[in-house]
Amino acid sequence: MQALADHITAAFNVQTQIAYGELTLTAAPADLPALLAFLRDDPQCRFGTLVDITAIDYPARAPRFVLVYHLLSMTKNHRIRIHTPVADGAITPSVIPVYPAADWFEREVFDMFGLLFSGHPDLRRLLTDYGFSGHPLRKDFPTTGYTEVVYDEVEKRVVHTPVSLVQSYRQFDFLSPWEGMDHTLPGDETEHKGEGV
Repeated sequence: MQALADHITAAFNVQTQIAYGELTLTAAPADLPALLAFLRDDPQCRFGTLVDITAIDYPARAPRFVLVYHLLSMTKNHRIRIHTPVADGAITPSVIPVYPAADWFEREVFDMFGLLFSGHPDLRRLLTDYGFSGHPLRKDFPTTGYTEVVYDEVEKRVVHTPVSLVQSYRQFDFLSPWEGMDHTLPGDETEHKGEGV
């Protein structure tokens, strides 16, 4: 992996990290199309398959988001990950000309995180309804959403109505449901019986 990292850094200004046997590159958004074309076409790389594009939301960081591209080289039996820091509201170049499979991946990232891609031929929502408000995988999106879909008996159709919940219900504390328990759960008292049998 280190030889591959050295080969890539000789051609591009990227940061590299090897962890758990996998190589991660960190690149600027403007460099993505050229970098991915190099990784696809270079004889030492041959990353012919775009496996996935996703994003990570870090609300307290600047830039807030990290785009993550996963590539696979079937000929070299290698995987690689590319991280691209992206500010909220920034526009990242589409990589559809390099990997046509990026089409729906970029639409999903737009739908779930609200990240924009320049040059995308049809950047619209993919998983949520066209009238949907917000981006569900952002950390500041309420766990209940903003609207609910219900059938209206009077209008005889499905309608979107605002969710009416108290604000305290919308805030998730990220604690385990078991934290703070001071008693044993049913079944735990027999956890160690039978050891050494």
